[in-house]
Amino acid sequence: MRRFIGVMMCILLLVGSFGVFGFGSTHAAPTSEIRIAGQFGLVYAPLMVAQKHKIFEKYGLKPVWKEYGSGAAVREGLVSGEVDVGFMGIPPFLIGWDKGCPWKAALGFVVIPVGLVTYDPSIKSLKDFKPTDKIALPSPGSVQHILLAMAAEKELGSASALDQNLVAMAHPDGAAALISKRGIAAHFTTPPYLFEELSQPDFHSVTDDIEAFGQPFSFNVGVASEKFHNGNPVAYACFVNAISEAMAWINTNKKEAAELLAPEFGLTPEKTYAYMTWPGMDYTTAPYGLLGFADFMKDAGYISRVPGDLSEIAWENLLAFVGSRAGAPSPIEELQYRQ
Repeated sequence: MRRFIGVMMCILLLVGSFGVFGFGSTHAAPTSEIRIAGQFGLVYAPLMVAQKHKIFEKYGLKPVWKEYGSGAAVREGLVSGEVDVGFMGIPPFLIGWDKGCPWKAALGFVVIPVGLVTYDPSIKSLKDFKPTDKIALPSPGSVQHILLAMAAEKELGSASALDQNLVAMAHPDGAAALISKRGIAAHFTTPPYLFEELSQPDFHSVTDDIEAFGQPFSFNVGVASEKFHNGNPVAYACFVNAISEAMAWINTNKKEAAELLAPEFGLTPEKTYAYMTWPGMDYTTAPYGLLGFADFMKDAGYISRVPGDLSEIAWENLLAFVGSRAGAPSPIEELQYRQ
């Protein structure tokens, strides 16, 4: 009976709002392995919390944790069948969707500051980059690449104006290179690397996510393959709820979360807490900006088509989260586009 109740709980929570439970409770579901792909940085704090507190295990899931250096690598992991769910930026997700990858977004995943940082006092805008000034970012087609393209279109008249300056580096490597002032002139990155770089003497921001996109957006989306979503709906529902629980715990236990995660980043708990509460940090599963990225990427030639509506790229629980207001778009519908 307890197993039946746990399974029904996961199914019921799949539609509409998702319940959040304390770490002391247990919700049984048929044991199912779930292979989860994440990346580096504070944006993935909910995955770290879920791992350390064994939240997936509470829901009867057996997580296999995998870490990749870029959204493109996560995308390849999903395409190859190495993982069932993965967390990547909206651009690599849309590039995969455009190429026919059988997946959709299961949830939004954290709104964070993203910035282009340099130590060079002569670089105050994108116009100041010389052809020899290398800009590190995770990979072509990453969130950082598309943000740079948006900013370049505004400032330089061409989305691809700085493509010849790009070099692919995982966030930790890019931060190490920039702080040591070796090999690159700038780094487009995320917390905690962004905050570490900006705390260096005379380092400064050249542009950021708000200047480029115009408003906050989901830095990542949680993506589930069609095979996993359709083949194991109970496990899918429990996956969504496990992430929601981890996210809610962080929001209500920031100091404890900082103490838990500080060793993962080689930071003090105090600095980790300061970074987790930095202006602009928002641990949420709400989706923002999906169609705004799609419109720009189609116009700039990164994808060949745009979704007719969210149902083409989002699973049913995410559609229920956004809703569809009669007569005019709801606020959260409007936030899928660039304003």
